[in-house]
Amino acid sequence: MSDAKELEIRLQFLDEAQEYLETLGTHLMGLTQTFEASTINEALRAAHSIKGGAALMGFQLLSDLAHHLEDSLKVLKVQRGKLDIDADLEQLLLAAVDCLSQVMVGQRQCLSQGHQSPVEERWLEHHAAPIFERLHDRLGDPIEEDAYSMLSPEDGQDVIPLLFQSEVEGCLQRLEGVLSEQSPCLREEVQILAQELGGLGEMLQLEAFVSLCQSVANQVTLVAEDDLVIVVQEALAVWRRAQALVLTGHLGEIPTQMVVVGATFESIPIAEIPGDIIPHLEDGDITAPVWPLGDDSALQPDYLEADITDDVAASWSELGGNAKFEFADTAAAHGANIPGTAAPGSPAPNLDEADSDSTVRVPVKQINQLSDLFGELTIERHRLELEVSRLRGLVGTLQTRMRTLDQVNSDLRAAYDRVATQDASAPRLPTAPGLQNGLALVSQTADTTLQSQFDVLELDHYRDLHLPFREIIETIIQLQEVGADIELSLDGTEQTTHTLRKTSRQLQKNLTQLRMRPLADVFDRYPRSLRQMSLQYNKPVELKLKGDRTLVDRNVLEALQEPLMHIIRNCFDHGIEDAETRQQRGKPAVGTIAISAQQQSSRTVITISDDGGGIAVEKIRDRARQMGLDDGLLAAASTQELLSLIFEPGFSTAKTVTDLSGRGIGMDVVRSKLKEIRGDIQVDTQLGAGTTFTISIPFTLSVTRVLITESKGMRMAFPVDAIEEIFALPAEYILATAGRESFEWNGELVQLVRLADWLHFNCPVVIESPETAPAISTPTVMLVRANQKLVGLQVERSWGEQEVALRRVVGNLPMPKGFNSCTIMGDGQVVPLINTAELLYWIASCEASGAATLDDTPMQAYLTSGPGYETSTAARKPTVLLVDDSINVRRLLALTLEKAGYQVAQAKDGQDALDKLTAGLAVEAVICDVEMPRLDGYGFLARLKAETEHEDLPVAMLTSRSSQKHRQLAMSLGAAAYFTKPYNEQTLLKTLEDLIQPVLVS
Repeated sequence: MSDAKELEIRLQFLDEAQEYLETLGTHLMGLTQTFEASTINEALRAAHSIKGGAALMGFQLLSDLAHHLEDSLKVLKVQRGKLDIDADLEQLLLAAVDCLSQVMVGQRQCLSQGHQSPVEERWLEHHAAPIFERLHDRLGDPIEEDAYSMLSPEDGQDVIPLLFQSEVEGCLQRLEGVLSEQSPCLREEVQILAQELGGLGEMLQLEAFVSLCQSVANQVTLVAEDDLVIVVQEALAVWRRAQALVLTGHLGEIPTQMVVVGATFESIPIAEIPGDIIPHLEDGDITAPVWPLGDDSALQPDYLEADITDDVAASWSELGGNAKFEFADTAAAHGANIPGTAAPGSPAPNLDEADSDSTVRVPVKQINQLSDLFGELTIERHRLELEVSRLRGLVGTLQTRMRTLDQVNSDLRAAYDRVATQDASAPRLPTAPGLQNGLALVSQTADTTLQSQFDVLELDHYRDLHLPFREIIETIIQLQEVGADIELSLDGTEQTTHTLRKTSRQLQKNLTQLRMRPLADVFDRYPRSLRQMSLQYNKPVELKLKGDRTLVDRNVLEALQEPLMHIIRNCFDHGIEDAETRQQRGKPAVGTIAISAQQQSSRTVITISDDGGGIAVEKIRDRARQMGLDDGLLAAASTQELLSLIFEPGFSTAKTVTDLSGRGIGMDVVRSKLKEIRGDIQVDTQLGAGTTFTISIPFTLSVTRVLITESKGMRMAFPVDAIEEIFALPAEYILATAGRESFEWNGELVQLVRLADWLHFNCPVVIESPETAPAISTPTVMLVRANQKLVGLQVERSWGEQEVALRRVVGNLPMPKGFNSCTIMGDGQVVPLINTAELLYWIASCEASGAATLDDTPMQAYLTSGPGYETSTAARKPTVLLVDDSINVRRLLALTLEKAGYQVAQAKDGQDALDKLTAGLAVEAVICDVEMPRLDGYGFLARLKAETEHEDLPVAMLTSRSSQKHRQLAMSLGAAAYFTKPYNEQTLLKTLEDLIQPVLVS
């Protein structure tokens, strides 16, 4: 199970890395035209994320290539003013991104198919390596001194970090030298240094840093000689921490004073205290020492670091000293009294926080399974509605029978009254005496005596015949009550069914939204591809995008990628002229390809147009004649019919075959791919002005509204979005022209196609009459559009609109043309879904060739698999908080920790981690990345260590930044350990155990 989960995480990382690749391609494209620091920063972050994540996932080749690309981008950022950024450099960078993409594709195949190597050594040696070597020759290696510039999102925006990197660093190095030499003038040196640093803070208007320097100076002045080294060591540590906070841009976290635990301060008379110290004493700047209550060894700082060098370990042991130090932030403690200061533990509000927290990553496979289940739910809902309709019919029949029975009940009651009256007025004869009738005689005598005393109107007289009459009447009344109860219950069931229908539609709407993705996911890939083609073929072309935020079904989006790319290549190769030709024709030298998208009813319409030379229809006619098509048909063919030939297999008007087009297979793929998603394509061209391709695709593929019709005893479903109007057409309005039937509609002559004439069955057909009566029992005409022309399709009966779930027909037998999927009705009957565009195209082809038989076309098998995802639960043990902006890095690391028995909590960035800790999340350790959005690892460390309740919480940094400067910054801010990706799992777990053990004990 764990292996399957690791495989899932690695595959999902490749999906995440694909997004980073798209970011790289988007930001690197067009460097020769515009160069912005923010663009390079985004590209740097993307390359860095791929490098670190790939190393962590075990994709070493991908990590190495991303590392090389990151180094090139660093040089490009720092030395951009000295470099010649031309088209060749841009192509090299884009080619490097393509290499990463190729390795990712191979890596995915390795995981899914068990290949040994993601790429062939020949490809790596002859293709990838030369690209990166040329990049290195152009740009060289990054300089180590530029490491800090990589941390800043913008260049040259603040002088404070530069001064802290140079001036403050020099002062602190001087203090380290004085400490190591054990100078007798240590106190005076620190006082002078505090004065220098305080003056620098005043110049830079860093009030917190000025207060910190004053606090250091005060305590160095008052500390006993024996504890002077301890205080100076702590002063060096707190200044290092302040320096790290400034360099990472967290000025608000600088402590305002230093609190020393374990040092002795001498008491001196007030008269001997310098005047400039007295105000600080009155304000409480000098905090009384806090003495430990337990073993002094517990106060030893425990700096743990993976792969730390001996020199660094030695320097940190020197800085550690023998005392524990606490930093108190006066500004944080009294934030309520300082304008513009937030209260402790209250992060700045973020309006987007709720939205970002509500986002989850769900595998597409699970969404498809959910969609399939909803389709089954829709079928069962139709079945339930049909059963309720049947029940309503039965209840109606029952009510009719009950009304008849009620009339019988009235007749029976009248007959009963007549019999009762006749029995009461008839004389009674005495019964023959006998021993066996003695008891009956006594009873009859008593009854006769009682009845003789009352008239019929004064007392009812009952006989043996009365009892059956009474039982029949009461049974009728009870049946009427039961019938009324059934009708009430049915009313409730119908109301529930109505509510279920509303809920189902709302669920379908939300599920459809869940499956939606913006067209930008596909459109954003084309500018880079077009840019590469422009550079390669020296043909300047501009791409304009509109409506890229239009949402379409994810499956539709995936199916659109290849057709759109084929069309763009054809527009570029066949449509757009070269710059010289365009200028001769009075056009701009730069060609234009425009892609736009918009919603129209329940379909999405995408148009791809160019301002090139257009399509020469006569060339199509000549080419078709060369391929053997009939001259008569070609002469009579309309422009739209001729343009539709470009989508036929093997058809091409290109004289030469290029890398882009000319083989006659691209546009055939376009039509076949669109057919799979119930889409169609139209072409409109104007010679010399350009060509426009119009693609119409359904909004979703899972559920749609259809019109249920019947022709020649066969029920069929037509998508509602393909029908413009439906109406009855009297026979007198039908015209016969040129051997075809037609009718007039809004002044336009429209061809009439009787669908029954084109349905030929090669075997006996069993016609099953539907249980529900049709809404229209007379022939009706559906007005549909094909090749920009209206056509009337006549059907015999129709049942109205219905929302249905679509199902693909899977099997070895091909589907006839015009039929591409089906739906299951509530009565269990399978009804085919008609593709009107394809059906009418086939009918037109048959009419042109004089044929009238169905010509089947093979159906692509649609395979789905739905293995569920296995989940595992970990025993509750020490909790570790993972902070990383990559969900896949978090998941892989969480899997490692869960195997080791830890409970894992996750946060997507430093701000998210702080919010969760402030809200009460209890953890024993934190593993944190450095570079993250909103709040990075350094900022997280700074804010976390400034809070008293979390200052002892061990934080281990896990990042791909391996330089000593990054490590030193983290350790200065309070990190307990520092790991670089890829990490050694055993070392990480051992270090984590050492970090957590003191926390558990305490």
